[in-house]
Amino acid sequence: MKASTSSLAVLLALASSIDAFAPIAIKSASSSITALRAEAPPASSNWLTPELAQSCIDTAAGTPLYAYSLDTLAKSADDCLAFPNAYGLTVRYAMKSSPNGSILKYFLKRGICIDASSGFEVRRAMDMGVPAEKISLSSQELPEDFAELVKMGVKINACSVSQLERFGQAFPNCSQKVGIRVNPGVGSGGFSSSATGFSKTNVGGPASSFGIWHETVTDGTVPAIVEKYGLEPERIHTHIGSGSDPAIWQSVAKTSLSFCAIWDTVTALNLGGGYKVGRNPGEETTDLSTIGVPVADAFREFAKEHGRELKLEIEPGTYLVANAGALVTKIQDKVSTGDEGHIFLKMDAGMTDVLRPSLYGAIHPITILPASGKSADVGTSTESVVVVGHCCESGDLMTPKPGEPEALEERALRTAEIGDIAVMDGCGAYCSGMSTKNYNSFPEAPEVLVDTEGKVHLIRERQSLKKIYENECDVPTGVF
Repeated sequence: MKASTSSLAVLLALASSIDAFAPIAIKSASSSITALRAEAPPASSNWLTPELAQSCIDTAAGTPLYAYSLDTLAKSADDCLAFPNAYGLTVRYAMKSSPNGSILKYFLKRGICIDASSGFEVRRAMDMGVPAEKISLSSQELPEDFAELVKMGVKINACSVSQLERFGQAFPNCSQKVGIRVNPGVGSGGFSSSATGFSKTNVGGPASSFGIWHETVTDGTVPAIVEKYGLEPERIHTHIGSGSDPAIWQSVAKTSLSFCAIWDTVTALNLGGGYKVGRNPGEETTDLSTIGVPVADAFREFAKEHGRELKLEIEPGTYLVANAGALVTKIQDKVSTGDEGHIFLKMDAGMTDVLRPSLYGAIHPITILPASGKSADVGTSTESVVVVGHCCESGDLMTPKPGEPEALEERALRTAEIGDIAVMDGCGAYCSGMSTKNYNSFPEAPEVLVDTEGKVHLIRERQSLKKIYENECDVPTGVF
């Protein structure tokens, strides 16, 4: 399919000005942490009372465990499905954020499709009953069986020039539909204020390997590959980061529409996800109903100019599940390093369950609840502590300084005793699915779902010790 010469000219001009998107400062989490210090610790977590936390522990037969609120999942789904759009909307759940089958099945029932990040996620989703045609794959590693997946109905976004070449070689001259993921030249992640520099949560700009660099789209390289193999681009895809600044996201959304002008076969623009979610007091959550309005208007302008009504696709992960999940643990030890040191609370969980603090310096609310599981036993005294995990690893820190995984910070919490319950909120996204399970041979923690009536259901059993090493093999006798 030939690209429009006029469209290429317009995009060359856009490419030259894309650096004009000035970095927008992202609000520091320090004010939120100040609020955590100043306010009296709550008598319950964001959604778990002592009694409900105890019910989760009983259902999972101990701690640690992940608990998910169906009420919160439903509210988040409602918000995403109401995202402003001009000519139709497809919501795709970024399953990497929390891939439990029960969560996939719930979102499927709500009419939410799947965004997969690997061929294995595609197969996992299909095993959970998700139809292939409801799955989109955007991957750093194009699976060897991608052609088979395409024939089954899976939609694939080519995320590099070589991926597009491989796709074309597999489907030459047959007008095969394909999506094209573009790196628009800027990005935005929640742990960086730079739109072009490196950040672990920034997946756009020159410091990111994700997507096809925009200049290879505008200089004719990508259109030439499309024409060479007779491909039919049906979707343009961009995603700039996790916890992205809404203003940068809106700017990139409008720029991404111009990439759709290159091919008259494009019917949809996928703008990814990464919407900010406030996990802590004082942190704002992106208002989807607000940020989507100017984008919907831009789609209408595109339709007036090009005569095509594009559908919108979004891929929320964090927004859908982050605040629906909590890690429920026990304080299994408490130590002091003297007057000039710290009081440390040691959980029976850690980076094996929530890696975000150690990886990003992410901040999660932590609530201490009584070991009895009774609200009547909630105490009033507080103390400043550092919370750490159970791994033999100095980096297993649950209360880092905001954005500084190498630095610890004290947190004012209710005075804890060994055996008390500790709930870490905001753990629905990129916790269970991104854990370092089995480090120190700690087993994978179970998961439970709390339904709308408060009943707790086990949705993943605790891993047994033997499951950790059951795929190991002995070497032949005599090797050592």
